[in-house]
Amino acid sequence: MEIVYGPVSSWRLGRSLGVDLICQEKGKVCSFDCVYCSLGKTTELTTKRRVFVPTELVARELKKVMGKVEADVVTFSGTGEPTLAQNLGEAIKVAREISGLPIAVLTNSSLMMREDVRGNLAQADIVIGQLDAPNEELFKRISRPHEKIVFKEVIEGMKKFREGFKGKFALEVMFVSENKDFSKEIAAIARTIKPDEVQINTPIRPSPVRPLTPQELDEVKKAFEGMNVQLVYEAKKAEVKKVVGLKKLRQLKRPSATDR
Repeated sequence: MEIVYGPVSSWRLGRSLGVDLICQEKGKVCSFDCVYCSLGKTTELTTKRRVFVPTELVARELKKVMGKVEADVVTFSGTGEPTLAQNLGEAIKVAREISGLPIAVLTNSSLMMREDVRGNLAQADIVIGQLDAPNEELFKRISRPHEKIVFKEVIEGMKKFREGFKGKFALEVMFVSENKDFSKEIAAIARTIKPDEVQINTPIRPSPVRPLTPQELDEVKKAFEGMNVQLVYEAKKAEVKKVVGLKKLRQLKRPSATDR
């Protein structure tokens, strides 16, 4: 079981050392089954939180790795939705103590309506949420959520979290063919959430759907005028010299330093 992997050269976070609190060797555990996910179909679609990886094991693996690699941030991501891990909050605290680095969490925002989840996420320095649709219909087509998840509640959850969060809250919008013509509507919702940054993305890793071209994303970007926007095609990537967790990197379809 590889819990810690990377660092990867992240267009958003620099040299990002990953922590996978879900740790599935095949498939993924998630509250969404997004059409564009590079991991393929969700093998367990759920909203139930539980402990997948004990915090003690996370601590042990991080202690082995720190000093071997150079990283700018520790990022909770991997083979599923990190907020499904019941020990996310304590794992964040442990990761900060051991690494001395800022802590980021990549989340699909589906469970932010829950107070316990917002409390866990509040332990991080950077939280990147997700907004891929402007309405329930498109939400179901693109994110393919668990039946208990309602689009309006996801938006309200993000607003509540944003109001109380003292760190950096960014909003990732993954644009594909199905939502590229709804950029104005998505931007209007993003403005009500008031993120520190909007990250305009498209599936540049291997994906079941095609990525948008740089020209298409440039058109999309216009709808977010006046907001702090970062575009995947314009971002510079940090150089990574040495990595750990090669099997996990291959599973996540992330290039390693040796692939460059």
